[in-house]
Amino acid sequence: MAALVCHLRVEDEIATVEIARMPLALVTCGPAYEPIDKVRRITNQSTGELGSLLSEALARANFEVLCLRGEMAVHPKPRDVNVVPFTTNASLLTLLERVPTQPAAVFHAAALCDFLVHEIEGSDRESKISSSVSELRLILRPAEKLLPRLRRLFPTAIIVGWKYELDSSREDAVARALEQLDSAHTNACVVNGTSYGAGFGFLARGSKRARHLETKIELCRFLCDWTTKTLRGL
Repeated sequence: MAALVCHLRVEDEIATVEIARMPLALVTCGPAYEPIDKVRRITNQSTGELGSLLSEALARANFEVLCLRGEMAVHPKPRDVNVVPFTTNASLLTLLERVPTQPAAVFHAAALCDFLVHEIEGSDRESKISSSVSELRLILRPAEKLLPRLRRLFPTAIIVGWKYELDSSREDAVARALEQLDSAHTNACVVNGTSYGAGFGFLARGSKRARHLETKIELCRFLCDWTTKTLRGL
């Protein structure tokens, strides 16, 4: 059974965004969700805090900032930047395709869904599945990754991806971040999660080792400085 079309359409909001100056920094943050029915969803755990902090730091560093923020994020919205909500993975992709100008830098920190609901066994897929059903089985299928699409959408931008790892060593987490750089054709990757340990690791293309940042604030400041220097060719 085909996946439900998202019942809350937010993509047209990007048409109202005005980009007053350059360079433009695009930040994705917060969780996406995928519908089970009209009221139930599967999602990832994400508050949107890091994306909000990064958006505000970029604005202070004289970037025009467009923050695409999952509507289920609970951290307060970033101040003094353009914020447009998204819902599903497909919703975010539509927004990315409609960005009104080419960004100088893209920071893809959103926690997107890895799986889509393909079929429900035990009930017809209704607007609201009855809670009296004795058992349901959800059949999930892998969702397409958005990060590899970004280079085609934004061919000249500096693109930074995230790699969140839970069940391996720090060395393995760093190795997977390096693999992401090659497979997604990005410029840099931020790696974190229990596999990495406390703090964050930053790897630029050509890096042999991760640069360690202790806190979210330290990471955001570093990303602003690194991006500014990279854009200047330093």
